[in-house]
Amino acid sequence: MVSPSKNSETTTSPPRLSLIIPAYNEEQRLKESLPPVLEYLQAQPYSWELLVVDDGSKDGTSQLVRELAGGLTNVRVLRNEPNRGKGYSIRRGMLEACGDYRLFSDADFSTPIDEVEKFWAAVEEGYDVVIGSRGLAESQLLVRQNILRETMGRIFNFLVQTLLIPGIYDTQCGFKMFSAKAAESVFPRQTLDGFSFDVEILYLALQHGFRIKEVPIRWINSPATKVSPMRDATKMFIDLLKIRFRRREAARPD
Repeated sequence: MVSPSKNSETTTSPPRLSLIIPAYNEEQRLKESLPPVLEYLQAQPYSWELLVVDDGSKDGTSQLVRELAGGLTNVRVLRNEPNRGKGYSIRRGMLEACGDYRLFSDADFSTPIDEVEKFWAAVEEGYDVVIGSRGLAESQLLVRQNILRETMGRIFNFLVQTLLIPGIYDTQCGFKMFSAKAAESVFPRQTLDGFSFDVEILYLALQHGFRIKEVPIRWINSPATKVSPMRDATKMFIDLLKIRFRRREAARPD
């Protein structure tokens, strides 16, 4: 349990940072990952809030978060009924957040929370969307995925760059930050609730004139990932075609 600090006090101005964590049956992983995240946030000089979106979990995810938060008033649990998908959960969190900047992260924190420190320089440079990347030369993959998952990831990225978003080397890293303006423009337009929502939100950000910065990060693969290389890869490829089809339809003159 983390004790309240000055950052947990209610203020009239929005927090500097909102952290959104989608969680489906994540009681065990959050038990390990959430305490150091709360400690990190407590140590920062800026104001913050944490939103955990419980996506219809059947375990004690919501109760655990409340217990770990203790008396912190800037930690909220949002619950979906029934399970709606990662994309839906992040969209809900982004739109219910209040922060000037809104960061989402996977519950396992394969990208450590302190990597957000690299994002602030990009914010100062005027970027609206800052995304963690495992695909840059400077990225540090401390624990890598198995060869099948890495190969599938390269193929998927090749398709993404060919069909939709050239020049972004890792659309799927679960560590992305949006300015409030970008979040409130992009996420109401998001339609995909599955794992390919990342591609859609980046595509929408570019379509609406927001600048995207890809930043190298430290990354530690979690062997307990819920993504199936074959089943979810097929769904994600179909989703790419849906996004491309919608883009062509939207570009057609009336």
